[in-house]
Amino acid sequence: MQTILGSGGAIGTEVAKNLPEYTTKIRLVSRNPQPVNPTDDCFSANLLDSEAVRRAVAGSEIVYLVAGLEYDHKVWQRDWPIVMANAIAACQEAGAKLVFFDNIYMCDPDYLGHLTEESPMRPISKKGMVRRNLVNMLMAAVEKGTLTASIARAADFYGPGVRTSVLQEVVPKPLAAGKKANWLCSLDQPHSFTYAPDAGRATALLGNTPDSFNQIWHVPTAPDPWTGRQWINAFAEALGVPPKSQVAGKAIVRLLGLFNPIMRETVEMLYQYDRPYVFDSSKFSNRFGIAATPYADGLKAIMAAEFSDAV
Repeated sequence: MQTILGSGGAIGTEVAKNLPEYTTKIRLVSRNPQPVNPTDDCFSANLLDSEAVRRAVAGSEIVYLVAGLEYDHKVWQRDWPIVMANAIAACQEAGAKLVFFDNIYMCDPDYLGHLTEESPMRPISKKGMVRRNLVNMLMAAVEKGTLTASIARAADFYGPGVRTSVLQEVVPKPLAAGKKANWLCSLDQPHSFTYAPDAGRATALLGNTPDSFNQIWHVPTAPDPWTGRQWINAFAEALGVPPKSQVAGKAIVRLLGLFNPIMRETVEMLYQYDRPYVFDSSKFSNRFGIAATPYADGLKAIMAAEFSDAV
């Protein structure tokens, strides 16, 4: 049995799509799980409930923790440590290996221009501090020898059907509606994005590769990331509209944060947009011989899935 904790999100769905390559026994766990494959076992559970998580993980060989919580640092501070502790304890009891799908919030901003698996942790945001603590919890169990686990780490992600992609919310959606695209801080800084189908495929592969455990992996992400201006120009051309845009600086985002909770939570993450953000996944590509989807191809897939009527 291979079990996905937090199966309802974009990455959980993509992992589920790829697991039939390795097993026919797949369990999807969330508050309201929906099958992705015909034989999926759907198990309703609250990941904050330790007993429910224990029952969900029982009988599993591989567990994927891919949950996404509300984008609020207070929710993260309150709930993420509980979710991680429950997942670790359940895997320890079941003798299951754990793959944790992570982001880069805990990384030192001074290394944002070239992020590798070896980049040091030095978070400067509240959400980044939470992510650092989760990594420490996981690796402490690994170092004690009580858990076999790996971290699959991604940049900001995008792709067809992804409802939580900042890129898709601020560029193609407003352009398709005849409005200006939006960007944060600077149009001319490169910013890596991970294609969600690539992330799901890679995470499933890591779970089924015995020698990949007890280390960090950056999932395939296209090199030579586009700038905000390049994304806006490319989406505008695909939509057949002028590449109109507006840039929100720190002062404007802070002002918007007085009225918009998402903008309020975005203020502390603006450092990711005022400098180069380059995510290096060469360790994965060198080990597995799998290249990331080029940005142009990812854009075409989004257009075909979500904006075909707008063209």
